[in-house]
Amino acid sequence: MVTPRIKGKAAPVRFERVTKAFGKDVIAVDDVSFDVEAGKLVTLLGPSGCGKTTTLRMIAGLEMATAGKILIGDKDVTILPATDRDVSMVFQSYALFPHMTVLENVGYGLGFSGFPKSEVRDRAQAGLDLVGLGGYGDRLPSELSGGQQQRVAVARALVLEPQVLLFDEPLSNLDAKLRRQVREDIRSIQQDLGLTVIYVTHDQEEALAVSDEIVVMRNAAIAQIGPPRELYDAPVDAFVADFIGEANLIPCELVAVENDVAEVAVDGYRLSLPARGLAVGPGRLAVRPSRIVLDGETGFDATVAKATYVGVRIEYSLQTSFGSIFAVADDVLNPLEENTAVKVSFKANGPVLIPPD
Repeated sequence: MVTPRIKGKAAPVRFERVTKAFGKDVIAVDDVSFDVEAGKLVTLLGPSGCGKTTTLRMIAGLEMATAGKILIGDKDVTILPATDRDVSMVFQSYALFPHMTVLENVGYGLGFSGFPKSEVRDRAQAGLDLVGLGGYGDRLPSELSGGQQQRVAVARALVLEPQVLLFDEPLSNLDAKLRRQVREDIRSIQQDLGLTVIYVTHDQEEALAVSDEIVVMRNAAIAQIGPPRELYDAPVDAFVADFIGEANLIPCELVAVENDVAEVAVDGYRLSLPARGLAVGPGRLAVRPSRIVLDGETGFDATVAKATYVGVRIEYSLQTSFGSIFAVADDVLNPLEENTAVKVSFKANGPVLIPPD
């Protein structure tokens, strides 16, 4: 028999002003709206307790919305139970049955779908082939590595051919090297099959690596939505700037604003930047450590407080008149010595204006 190919039947997901309350006092998700295009991978990113997992569980039907509407495709699923939603979820703990073989684990959900045993086996084998574990069907989960167990959990979800595939912190139990490999596997499968995937993590690097779009959450609400590069290069506020990669938050003064271009002063250093709706007065710059230029001819004054060699770069802690900032440089052969006075400026695509607080 020809092994069947796992088919994608991706559907969009829409949240319309969704709120989830636990009792009278705990608002886990507060008036949240967003859209996930069919065939895209969207990550819900934020610190613990921000509402991202509750949001995922409402899509799965494991939690019911208190208010608002949830649509999968053109179907309103807001009050439907989990069994009536065409979604599959990959849990943080993998949730594999230890007494079943890998093949039996993958085919477990299909056994409730009315397929004959032969087709269940063929589909389960196709799922294992898809995640690169075609020869592992007779093993027990305990005989696999953590990364392999995670792939089994992905295969088990894929064979159900869901409209939406959900991941809840899928890499948190893996070491750093395995996390990189498995996230690449997940992204590759998602793109090859054109799946709609909603992915929860608190790891910024993971979100940047796998996502078509990121929904940054804070205090049960959405802080910013956008593609990874947009969020990294143009955060809307200090929270997003600091959460999506490391950022220096530097106080500045908007001296003049004309046609949404601001003349900005930082301790005597002047530069022109998009004003982003800010008016004359105090502001802040969000500047990535890799976009700071040291020992140039222009800029503001700083002193090297600490220089740390970390292999591929030097990390610098700099003392300025307004506090400490962090910079990195690729020149490991000619490091700046501690207590060296330097001029600090920014690369052309370096600083972004954000509100003062």
